[in-house]
Amino acid sequence: MYDIIGDIHGQAEELEALLQKMGYKETVGVFAHPVRKAIFLGDFIDRGLQEQRTINICRSMVESGAAFAVMGNHEFNAICYATPDSSKEGEYLRSHSKPGNQKAHQAFLDEFPLGSPQHREVIEWFKTLPVFLDLGGIRLVHACWHQESLELAKPWLDDRNCLLPEAYTLASNKTHSLYTAIEYLLKGVEIDLPDGTSFKDKDGKERIATRIRWWDKKAKTLADVAIGPGVGSLPEVPVETGRFHYHDSVPVFIGHYWLSGLPQKLTDYVACVDYSVAKKGGRLAAYRWQGETVLDNSHFVWVDRDQ
Repeated sequence: MYDIIGDIHGQAEELEALLQKMGYKETVGVFAHPVRKAIFLGDFIDRGLQEQRTINICRSMVESGAAFAVMGNHEFNAICYATPDSSKEGEYLRSHSKPGNQKAHQAFLDEFPLGSPQHREVIEWFKTLPVFLDLGGIRLVHACWHQESLELAKPWLDDRNCLLPEAYTLASNKTHSLYTAIEYLLKGVEIDLPDGTSFKDKDGKERIATRIRWWDKKAKTLADVAIGPGVGSLPEVPVETGRFHYHDSVPVFIGHYWLSGLPQKLTDYVACVDYSVAKKGGRLAAYRWQGETVLDNSHFVWVDRDQ
């Protein structure tokens, strides 16, 4: 039985409170449950003030066997931010010169200065996180379970579904098929907006593309399918997103989408456990899976962010 925990973003106090609420006890620095195992859906870092503490909790649980974890887009970005671009002298796979890149990553760099031994060591740990987990009864990925992208990524994954060393360069190259596959799996599917249409996201950045509700088979217009802060003003023009729909009956768990309100399933077979703990009024949520094939809203548990 598993407890699937959403994006933490350096909010270690809320993580400890949630683990304790679910019956996990700390022994010799490691939280563990007598009969259950936690699964972290990535995005341990960025935006919070307790990045090192968060990583220590999650990493110790994974390495002791008390938890599993998958890679989030923030861990992927951190690896690329730390990896030199062999094709461009003095550049990195994730540019340091774009102000938005450094701003989004600064909370992590404050605790793990770029190039320090601590930074290099934690980046190596991030590389051990699988892109996805398929545990038979449940499937887990940070942003989108898209079978076509999973198949495209497989040649660049090892036997634990971790990206091979050479994959990061390919996944940072917009002309390579692996780039799109990793974008979909870790960052979600985006579609372009009509000419002249845009919105501002949660960070105030103007966007000309939107993430979509790939799990929503009833969504037929741009206004219905778009998801994220600021998308409420998009027009009701027809869109076709069927190739991204999930058709299997194995439950899928995701994070990533900055949801709000009370945690609840997206469909009978898809649940998101990211409820925006990194912002005031957010929650750190988990789903306590008991082996069911149809998801149950009563299995969500959460803690509110204190401030």
